[in-house]
Amino acid sequence: MSQLPRAMERLALQLARLPGVGERSAQRLAFHLLHRGRDGCHDLAHALATLHDEVRFCERCHHLSTEPLCPICSDPRRDGRVLAVVEGVADLLAIERTAEHSGRYHVLHGLLSPLRGIGPEELRLRSLYERVQREQPEEILVALPVSIEGEATAAYVASQLRRLPVRLSRIASGVPQGSELEYIDQATLGRALRGRQLMAS
Repeated sequence: MSQLPRAMERLALQLARLPGVGERSAQRLAFHLLHRGRDGCHDLAHALATLHDEVRFCERCHHLSTEPLCPICSDPRRDGRVLAVVEGVADLLAIERTAEHSGRYHVLHGLLSPLRGIGPEELRLRSLYERVQREQPEEILVALPVSIEGEATAAYVASQLRRLPVRLSRIASGVPQGSELEYIDQATLGRALRGRQLMAS
C-alpha cells in the first residue's frame, strides 16, 4: 500500500515520464509543487494546457513559433544564401548563441535511425529538398551531431541535394565525437562553425 495520497502518486507518475526524470526525482518535484501552493500549480497547469494552442512549427523552417513564420524566417536581415540544417530546436538555439551564423535554418526534428524506426519520412527532409529548390540558397551548412546517426543523416542530405546547384558544407570536426550541440561551449561551437568544410558530393 502506498504511503502517498493518490493525487501525489498520479502527479509523480506523470512527471517520471519526462526525459531525465526518475522515480525519486519525480517525487521530489511533486513535493515541490505541493509546497508552491495552489496559485503556483494553477500557473503551471495553465502553461501546460495552453502550450499546444499557442506554439506551432514555422511553416518554412520548422522552428518553434507563435506565427506562421518564426522570427528568424521573417527577419529580412538574415542571409538567405546560407541555410543551416540542424537536428532540433536546441541545436538552433546553441548556434544562435555563438552569433557566428547570420543565415537561416532548417530543423529536421530528429536524425535517421533505422534501429529506432526513424527513416526519411519521419524527418523534415522532403521539405528541405523542396525548400532548396524553391529558395535556391548558395550553401547548405549541415550542422548535425558528429555521431553515427548524425553522419548517416548528413550523408543522406548530401545524396538528396547533390544534383542541385548548391554548395554543401559540414560543421567542422572541432565538435567532439558523440557530443550534442546544445551541450558544447560557445567558443568550441563557434570555431566549428568558422572552420566548416565542403562535403564531397
